[in-house]
Amino acid sequence: MGELLTARLAASEEIKQVIAIDERRGEVSEATWHILDVRDPAIAEKLRGADVVVHLALDLDLETDPGARTAYNVRGTQTVLTAAAAVGVHRVVLCTSAMVYGALPDNDIPLAEDAELRATAEATGVGDLLEIERLGRRAPRAHPGLNVTVVRPTVLVGGTDTALTRYFESPRLLVVAGSRPAWQFCHVDDLVTALEYAALEKIDGEFAVGCDGWLEQEEVEELSGVRRMELPSAVALGAAARLHRIGLTPSPAGDLAYTMHPWVVSVSRLHDVGWRPSWTNEEVLAALLEEVEGRHTVAGRRLGRKDATAAGAAGATVALLGTAALVRRARKARRRI
Repeated sequence: MGELLTARLAASEEIKQVIAIDERRGEVSEATWHILDVRDPAIAEKLRGADVVVHLALDLDLETDPGARTAYNVRGTQTVLTAAAAVGVHRVVLCTSAMVYGALPDNDIPLAEDAELRATAEATGVGDLLEIERLGRRAPRAHPGLNVTVVRPTVLVGGTDTALTRYFESPRLLVVAGSRPAWQFCHVDDLVTALEYAALEKIDGEFAVGCDGWLEQEEVEELSGVRRMELPSAVALGAAARLHRIGLTPSPAGDLAYTMHPWVVSVSRLHDVGWRPSWTNEEVLAALLEEVEGRHTVAGRRLGRKDATAAGAAGATVALLGTAALVRRARKARRRI
């Protein structure tokens, strides 16, 4: 995402110079590159003279240790905000996710962009994103003259690997009985153009980015050709929690909420300044299905080809649920001994 934005800004006639900071040099030769850890206070000198900083150095990898992930994400954001303020940068753009609104059964469809953030820290990385937004709100008060813009993409697709993209790698789409999921996607290309709007100060404050409208679960199943497997809420959530607790899957039970309840959001603020998405929900879903073809994931855990073939379509899920139950029984037996 950072490299795509760097290339776009470097090609813009409205930008005089692009400074790119990363732990490795990228391929955009038109940018001035600095190799540096985003948590290093020395980053301040690299930012001197910049008007706008777009901070995209986040670790949301499902396989990363949660403590290390939070330390990197929160400290990195704090360092960038403090360094930017110290050298006179007047705007910092942060990128979080529409997940901060929370996935709840009583959510409006769509949510207004200024709706209350009701997410909790129960899903992968969402606690980090909420803390990043808190830092972003606090920074202008601590550093008068610094403005912070927050961009919240919906389900991000295009070279991404998240619990939500892995949902579409499963042999069956898990549907929790009684839930009403709604899907709103955002292609990385559209996120990059929205970030460009923010970098050029065509929009500020907090806003969402994604495709217009949304897809109901039945539409997703029809378009994807993947059938559902429906489970009672207690079974699905209980199994997800056990599987994560014993280390069989990287996704905590909180990730399931984002496939159960709606969290689609209006993108009216971008529309008001002339931005339009170049992708539709249907097109992004098709791109996602093409991207994940050949991958096999059950309950958030990637399976090798041999494992997936041996387990069969729905059998893999049954096997994982059975494993969780067996481990639980084994632990109870050990406690009795």
